[in-house]
Amino acid sequence: MAKGRHIKRGARGALVAAIAAGIVLLLLGGVSFAAYRYDQASADRILPGVTVAGVDVSGMTRAEAVAAVKITADARLAERLTVHAGGKTWTVTPAELGQTADVGAAVDGALEESASVGFVTRVWHRLRDEPVDIAVGLSFGNDSSGVDSFVSTVQGTVAQTARDASMAVVDGEVTFVHSRPGRALGTNVSSHRLLAALDEGATSVRLPVKTVKPKVPDAKLGKSIVVDRTLNQLSFYNGFDLAKTYPVATAAAGYVTPAGEWTIIDKRENPTWTNPAPDTWGADLPASIPPGPGNPLGTRALYLSASGIRIHGTYDVGSIGTHASHGCIRMLMSDVEELYPLVPIGTRVIVF
Repeated sequence: MAKGRHIKRGARGALVAAIAAGIVLLLLGGVSFAAYRYDQASADRILPGVTVAGVDVSGMTRAEAVAAVKITADARLAERLTVHAGGKTWTVTPAELGQTADVGAAVDGALEESASVGFVTRVWHRLRDEPVDIAVGLSFGNDSSGVDSFVSTVQGTVAQTARDASMAVVDGEVTFVHSRPGRALGTNVSSHRLLAALDEGATSVRLPVKTVKPKVPDAKLGKSIVVDRTLNQLSFYNGFDLAKTYPVATAAAGYVTPAGEWTIIDKRENPTWTNPAPDTWGADLPASIPPGPGNPLGTRALYLSASGIRIHGTYDVGSIGTHASHGCIRMLMSDVEELYPLVPIGTRVIVF
């Protein structure tokens, strides 16, 4: 009898234990199901402790987080960037240079980070409102066309064309213009510097301006001859300096010493004269005259780019200071011999 009672009591204990275990399992299952339902219901909200670009987006929906982060992004895009170039200053914002912020992608990243946390950990942090300490960055994109357009504006303001040294005759007066260096913006380097400044969130940037040298600086103006047909005077300049003036003869009535800017294209000692007009005024003259007394070109001749025109010596001393030639510019023999070695081929000749 005692043995039978013992068996029945053991069976009852096992049953009770089984029932208790079942209840625990049911309770655990219920808790798990409740936790699952809670997690699912909260899936559209970011875990506590998540920040985007330093903005706490804990518990926010995507729309709420986008709105919150956009405030910070817009503030960054509206910051003033001071640009220095060529002694001038511009103030521009990243937004005006075409920079944008991908707020939506950053918030999506925060939601993905929340979803990647384990189920139990996720529920635990949500229930206890315990921060997970996750920081998501905000990406800014740059539109190079906006930067290039701004650089073009700066270039148009600071650029200065180099000025060559020059001389000219204006209203009967010889005038000189001194050379001046120009300047230009280094556009490629400037674009890269601006993009780097935007990426770094800088508040100031200096763009490089380079000096452009003139092709003809003052020291290379060279030598020039100026012939005044009214005064019958030839002036020889070495750069900006008047070196010497000489009396000359220019075209007689009915002939022309052509006005304009010409160049010395050749020079001859003891030249042979070739008759330039055998059918008109030179009809009674020989086809050519060799060097020596009576040669119309004298002992020296400088050939101009103006067709048939020369600066040359003459044996007709009395014609100097008058309008007497057929178009050439006559000089005293001693004067042309003095001038000749000073004048290289390529020398500028201005006749007015």
